[in-house]
Amino acid sequence: HEFDKVEIFAYATPEQAPDVLDELVERAESGIRDLGLAHRVIEICTGDMGQSHHRSFDIEVYAPGADQWLEVSSVSWFTDYQARRGNIRYRPGGGGTAMVHTLNGSALAVPRVWAAIVETYHRADGGIDVPEVLLPYFRGQTRIA
Repeated sequence: HEFDKVEIFAYATPEQAPDVLDELVERAESGIRDLGLAHRVIEICTGDMGQSHHRSFDIEVYAPGADQWLEVSSVSWFTDYQARRGNIRYRPGGGGTAMVHTLNGSALAVPRVWAAIVETYHRADGGIDVPEVLLPYFRGQTRIA
């Protein structure tokens, strides 16, 4: 199976994990924000999460042509659930070991982001304006014909 998305992953102490979760959500959201896409961040309720998840957020972009919200990122905190399975530990001050907390997510589901870019920046003449943040990669080209 092939995935066309960027993954993010982090280890943290239990005390650091809430801040790391916020940072991962911000990193995923900033890419969407920089593209100028309408988006929303949704905290998933516990009834919709798997048993391994402690907290989870989805980031969705609006695709105006389809009039739909498309999930492009999901960021989750698993506390020590994954660490216990992998026996992933750290040494806190004072000796002994403790389980790390794991956090991960898909930063961008590329095909869905591309669909939202096309639908958001599509013009009546059939061209697509290149989002400003991508202009350096288009060698002066501002539109896709």
